[in-house]
Amino acid sequence: MGRPHRVVVLALDGVYPFELGIPSRVFGAAGGRYEVVTCTVDGRPVHTNSDFSVTVEQGPEALATADTVVIPPFDTSRITREVPPPVAAALASVPKGTRIVSICTAAFVLAATGLLDGRPATTHWAVTQLFQEWFPHIALDPDVLFVDDDDVLTSAGAASGVDVCLHLVRKDHGSAVANHVARACVVPPWRDGGQAQYIEQPVPGASANSTAATRQWALEHLYEPLSLTELAGHARMSLRTFARRFGEEVGMSPGRWLIQQRVVRARHLLESTDLPVDDIAAQVGFGTGTSLRQHLHTAIGVTPLAYRRTFRGVPADAR
Repeated sequence: MGRPHRVVVLALDGVYPFELGIPSRVFGAAGGRYEVVTCTVDGRPVHTNSDFSVTVEQGPEALATADTVVIPPFDTSRITREVPPPVAAALASVPKGTRIVSICTAAFVLAATGLLDGRPATTHWAVTQLFQEWFPHIALDPDVLFVDDDDVLTSAGAASGVDVCLHLVRKDHGSAVANHVARACVVPPWRDGGQAQYIEQPVPGASANSTAATRQWALEHLYEPLSLTELAGHARMSLRTFARRFGEEVGMSPGRWLIQQRVVRARHLLESTDLPVDDIAAQVGFGTGTSLRQHLHTAIGVTPLAYRRTFRGVPADAR
């Protein structure tokens, strides 16, 4: 194993302690593959949004050494349309091309610095309206847990910081390592749906049916076509009721969720088996290798063989 990937966490005034600790906890469980350090814009302690401050050992000079920079969220009362000069000066020292990740309200910092111009992004659902008013030129998606736009990633609130960090471990080292990290942290390796399921809304009545059993059934039958009619029939709901209830519980449409689950299963099979691409496509319900290639490229930007080479070291001529 070569030099650990260096993750520098920038703690700003009003930082949420829970999210501040996420990068160290998640990346630190990856078997020495990452080195995580925490810094502030001036090397001094920062106030948290709780009744204590945090003292760190690193100042802004640590940012110049980062392979990945993570900015945890801060209290919403500190959100500003422009970046405070000390924060702007600290971020200016980040080398061009360094991977940058925001959690929750930290997306406002990236937006105000121009790092999100013309890019897709997300933030906590409670502040999406303000974000869209201030930064209408940014393609905000308020429904997802995180957005990966190559070298810039944004995530929604609180625990979505775990999701985006696990995603980076999976992206860097594959599902086996990410699953190990998830088990060590006692969290699911992949959460279904987006943050739309957490937005405050009227709670369904006690007699309302859930789509959970149908989702589990679908996961056990991914190799089948699974039309919306079949899913609704399994749930014993009308098409309209099923689609609405599914969206409320999962935060996305049944069709989008099925594609996501099929891609996840395909990635696992590419990493853990020698099955040909066409066979994997059939097992996960994409039908043909061409369809699998299209969906995998849309999801993570690579072909099945390129993905397999990255995480299994398979020769270029492997089938």
